[in-house]
Amino acid sequence: MEAIEKNAVVNGTRITYFERGIAYRGQGPTLLFVHATGFHARVWDKIIDALGDLHSISVDQRGHGRSEKKKIQHWDEVITDVAELIEQLDLTNILAIGHSMGGHALIGAAARMEDRFHRIVAIDPVIPPEDAYHDETPSPFSGAEEHPTAKRRNEFDSPEEMADRLRPKGSYGLFHPDMLMDYCRYGLLPNPKGKGYILACPPEVEASVYMSSRSNAEIYRAVHQLSIPVLILRAKEPAPDRNIMDFSSSPTWPKLVDEFKNGREIYFADHTHFLPMEIPEQVTQIIQDEIDAINED
Repeated sequence: MEAIEKNAVVNGTRITYFERGIAYRGQGPTLLFVHATGFHARVWDKIIDALGDLHSISVDQRGHGRSEKKKIQHWDEVITDVAELIEQLDLTNILAIGHSMGGHALIGAAARMEDRFHRIVAIDPVIPPEDAYHDETPSPFSGAEEHPTAKRRNEFDSPEEMADRLRPKGSYGLFHPDMLMDYCRYGLLPNPKGKGYILACPPEVEASVYMSSRSNAEIYRAVHQLSIPVLILRAKEPAPDRNIMDFSSSPTWPKLVDEFKNGREIYFADHTHFLPMEIPEQVTQIIQDEIDAINED
């Protein structure tokens, strides 16, 4: 189904989203997809296409994709963005699928309007133990501009060049080829200063996300409040000597599932934090199982 690009102004910010299957709205759950830091709405294309005839919305979070380029100062901002978008579009019977910061945002939004949600699939939702939010240990970086991600390469000649450059690095080599190309194809925008392309998520925006990642202690209020089913997909646990810039392991507290009233977990001990990109077929089947459960209710 064709992805129709649309825009909405929520929380004082222009947010781009992509809608598919409008004709199927109301005939089953609406699937709401929210991506991880540094990614974009179209990274879900392969999974959405495999799920077939359903109504879906995939969102470019602020600063990402084709949304307005604003840094993230507090993770409550992304929660409010999603909540206001849901209200503006009057979405109901939502099966929410969020990866990393996207999962965090959906959990927070659902707690504000639980009657609009049916279930959540939270893929490594970046929620550490509650006391981590009150840890006053100073960051090794003085500001977002000092964070290593702020220094990442920003200009590329083409999506193919970006993919070739990323493939040998870190977890990118584990991405399904289609997912890697979608990440690169839709993760670039025309360079306003000349030929070629620039990252759709500017490096300084990505850095701002990491620098504010412990800003939302209120997420535990949302976790404890929710009654709807929440399924956590959790990646491998970090090694004791993990490098601070190694994003391959899970940032999610292993006992988080027990904090939900109606939580379940699937643990992927041999896979990285980038589960949707690494094993899209398995993630698709898990989402399909959740759809089937909703249709049986």
